[in-house]
Formats: sequence, C-alpha cells, structure tokens
Amino acid sequence: MFSYRHGFHAGNHADVLKHMTLIALLHYLTQKETPLTVIDTHAGAGLYRLDGDYAHQSGEAGEGILRLLKQKTENETINAYRALIAQFNSGNLLSQDTKVYPGSPFIAQALLHNLDRMNDRLRLFELHPSDHRFLAGNVEQLRANRQVMVKREDGFEGLKALIPPPKSSTGSRRALVLIDPSYEIKSDYQKVEWAIEDALKRFATGCYAVWYPIIPRQEAHGLPRRLKTLASQAGKTFLHATLNVGGTGLDMDAVGTFAAHRTGNVSRGLSASGMCIINPPHTLKATLDKALPELVRYLGRGKGQGFTVD
Repeated sequence: MFSYRHGFHAGNHADVLKHMTLIALLHYLTQKETPLTVIDTHAGAGLYRLDGDYAHQSGEAGEGILRLLKQKTENETINAYRALIAQFNSGNLLSQDTKVYPGSPFIAQALLHNLDRMNDRLRLFELHPSDHRFLAGNVEQLRANRQVMVKREDGFEGLKALIPPPKSSTGSRRALVLIDPSYEIKSDYQKVEWAIEDALKRFATGCYAVWYPIIPRQEAHGLPRRLKTLASQAGKTFLHATLNVGGTGLDMDAVGTFAAHRTGNVSRGLSASGMCIINPPHTLKATLDKALPELVRYLGRGKGQGFTVD
C-alpha cells in the first residue's frame, strides 16, 4: 500500500501540468478578498530534492521542470510557474541551480503567503508515514500557525469533515480541493469518484481539481467521463485538460507506467496525464489553450505527443 513515493517523480511532466493548472486556479481564486480554503487530499512530502537519490535515479525532472526552465517563453502562466520554482531556489531560474521542487502544498502556501492572505486556510492530508513526517517537518518551518494544518489521515475521508468550509464574515464559503492520489491500486479511481460525488452534495459551489494518469487501464480512461457526468448531474461546469509528451513507442502496462524509477529509463514511464476541473474559473480554458501547446513543444519527446482542452 505504501510502495509509491512521489520523490521519484517530482518535477516530471505530470507535475508540470498539475502544478501549472493549480497556479492558474489560485491566481483566479485569490483575486477575491473573501477567505479561501485549499484542501490537498494527498499532499506528499511537500518539498523534494531534485539532486537527491530518488529524483536522480529516475531522471524524470530532467524531462520535466528542468527542461522547461531552460526555455524562453512569453507565456504568462508558464513564467509564473517558473518564477515560483525560483523562489525555492534562491530566486535563480537556471535549471542547473534548481535543487528544490515544491509540491502542491508549498505552491499553494507560497501564493497565499505572497498575497498576505492570513485568513485563508491550507489543509493537508498524507497517509504515508515517511512522507507525512517530512511534510509535517517542512510545514513546521513555515511557522504558519493555524493557517496550515497537516494530518496523517486518508484524504478521501478527511475531506468530508472540511466541506463545506467555514463561512467568512460576509457569509460566503469558498474552497479549492485538489485530489491526486498515486492510483497505486485500482480502488483509487473509484474512491476519487465517490469523493467528488459526496463533495458535490455537501458543497456544490466548490472548485474541485482531480489529477489522473493516462495509462492503458480501463479505470483511467473512464474516470474523466464519470466525473463529467457527476458535474452535469449537479448542474456544474466541467473542464478536462490532458498533456501527452509522447514516448518511444515502447509498450507499457499498468504496472510499468509507474516503474520508471526501477528501470532508470524515463521513456518507459508515464507519458500522459490529465486534469479534471469541476466549477473551473471561466478564464481557465483560455489560459490552458495558450500554455499547453508550449509545454508540448518544450517537453515533447516522441510519438503521440499532444494536448487537449475541452
């Protein structure tokens, strides 16, 4: 159950898609002054060393964020992502000097902190004992007091106690929920669907972002369709974006997809992933339509590369 470690995959193309989308969501949602609750159901360790054993062994960051940092682009969203990474690396954008990669908890906290939004809340769940220990230690250094909460719990279950979020002084409730399990076991796909179905009943106006791997598994291919159906039944808007960096044409099975760190061959690892957003900001589609073609250009590595936003 606890064999998956995101440290092997930190900063890969899937993280690029997920975290660039997260930044775009937070840039929009933080425009309002009313408090925002951000919930990360599978937070991981929070910070990752790209020069550590895990990342060095897989080499996935070299095909993801480190390659992206070498490019010159005028795309506002990509540059905002690059600038945020630089904050964790002494402000340096040079890829060879990038040693630390922030996971979604620290990306969210950095944006909330930069805007001095002290009434916002960041709620983090991580069940893996080692990653929870690292996450708690990393968060402790922020000295964020009650703004950030870390719990060693199943994020699917923990989410239920946090939505709907507390009301602001004006009576409004706002929340962004990120759900991105490892999908190490098939039941994660069903749990994601159940979590979204329950969340929409509890708090239909929340913004829900779900990351998933695009792999040769029926559950993976069916997840976007099922989430879109749930959104439609609740009368909510839905956006689906995918990024495929392509590969060498090697066959991949459902297990081999997550085995790049074992083989040391990135081409045998994950080549595509997607984001499903329920209640997306009206600006998100246009933002991704502009950014994703550039990601394909910079990160594409072979047969099958491309993107979709619909």
